[in-house]
Amino acid sequence: MTLWSGRLSSGMADEVAAFTVSLPFDRALWRVDLAGSRAHVDGLAAAGILDDAQRVALHAALEQVSSELATGSFGFEPGDEDIHTAIERRVTEIAGATGARLHTGRSRNDQIATDLRLWVREAIVALSESVLELVSTLRDRADGAGATYLPGYTHLQRAQPVLLSHHLRAHAWALLRDADRLVDAARRADVSPLGAGALAGSSLPLDPSVPAAALGFASTFENSLDAVSDRDFAAELLFCIALTGVHLSRMGEELVLWTSSEFGFCILDDRYTTGSSMLPQKKNADVAELARGKAGRLIGNLTGLLVTLKGLPLSYNRDLQEDKEPLFDSVGQMLAALAALEGCYRTATFNAERMEQAADDVAAAAVDLAEWLVERGTPFRDAHRAVGALVATSIREGSDLRALVEADGEFGPDAAALLAPGVAVTRRTTPGGAGPLPAVAQHAALDAAIADARLRSQRLPRLPADRIPEDR
Repeated sequence: MTLWSGRLSSGMADEVAAFTVSLPFDRALWRVDLAGSRAHVDGLAAAGILDDAQRVALHAALEQVSSELATGSFGFEPGDEDIHTAIERRVTEIAGATGARLHTGRSRNDQIATDLRLWVREAIVALSESVLELVSTLRDRADGAGATYLPGYTHLQRAQPVLLSHHLRAHAWALLRDADRLVDAARRADVSPLGAGALAGSSLPLDPSVPAAALGFASTFENSLDAVSDRDFAAELLFCIALTGVHLSRMGEELVLWTSSEFGFCILDDRYTTGSSMLPQKKNADVAELARGKAGRLIGNLTGLLVTLKGLPLSYNRDLQEDKEPLFDSVGQMLAALAALEGCYRTATFNAERMEQAADDVAAAAVDLAEWLVERGTPFRDAHRAVGALVATSIREGSDLRALVEADGEFGPDAAALLAPGVAVTRRTTPGGAGPLPAVAQHAALDAAIADARLRSQRLPRLPADRIPEDR
């Protein structure tokens, strides 16, 4: 039986039920829905709407429903349109007339909004921890990379040598920004809508701060219309995930390149690769490719929700049912991607010899020649032109650039020494640069940033432990 059976003379047509039902996906909210209902019962009791016996009976019924859902023994019925009505139906079966009091002073509108905010808070905790796990692995691999260096690229062409540790830390810093965005998004999600009702609040003496405190929310809503219609927090989390997906896509693309025979910079552990159904010799970086490919899916989920929200009048509209599937999908896909990529980086083998051989291309040290002239008073544009002319001659004539530099009256042996293998990377000395000297400072800075991010992650809002239904 639907909640509005008194108003409508018949049940929904089968076609309407099939089109509007949300139980197949919103049943994922059962834990937070039960937590919200427990807090709502406490709010009703605090307002004097429930006596103590009714409060105890409802809590007992909710606990039984929690046990049934956790063990898989909960019996869903054809009339269960969503997880909220399924739980309320079962509570009423268990507690009788007292169970029918559960929905007092509450609408599915503020109930759903509360559930989703609770779910988003828990998702942000899981995402933050997973992002920081990958960051820590990148930090560990950077710390173990020693003096290994490789070409740094612009336009996918060799530009300057950089330490491998510097390259890995670059990804870590980007992911730390993702973690920071998640923490910031959690603050805006940490507002309780419970008590807003359908859209205008209630005539009953409810205090929204009671269930809000029980659920660990930092604050309650200021405007009931906004409370039931707001999905900014969901869109913001989808944006955080989409941007993290872009960063993972970049990392995936890099692993695809690095593990190719043409680069040969890296070998992935067999456990994090696949083979070919036809070609016996193949070892494919499918994890990296999927990390790259799923970015489009994550961006699409964000775009889809934004388009859904863009034309909705205040307050609640059934269109908002479309917020859950993209949100659930993006969180699930991101958690899987983070775990898989963390394993890739943790178990990968870096080919230092191949990296350094590629980085020792003498042309990659051309800017050092120009700066050598600058140190001796030559304007940079003139120095750039002089070095560029030598590079062009080397390419045109197929001659050795080092020999040309040594023979050139403007340069000589001291300048030619800058082109020796392994020299150029040591000359990157400015703060934040890619050489050994700034690497020491960056090592300490990254460690401090990770520690701070972990502390902030530990302080993220979440359900109080006594409000979390247990898996049995």
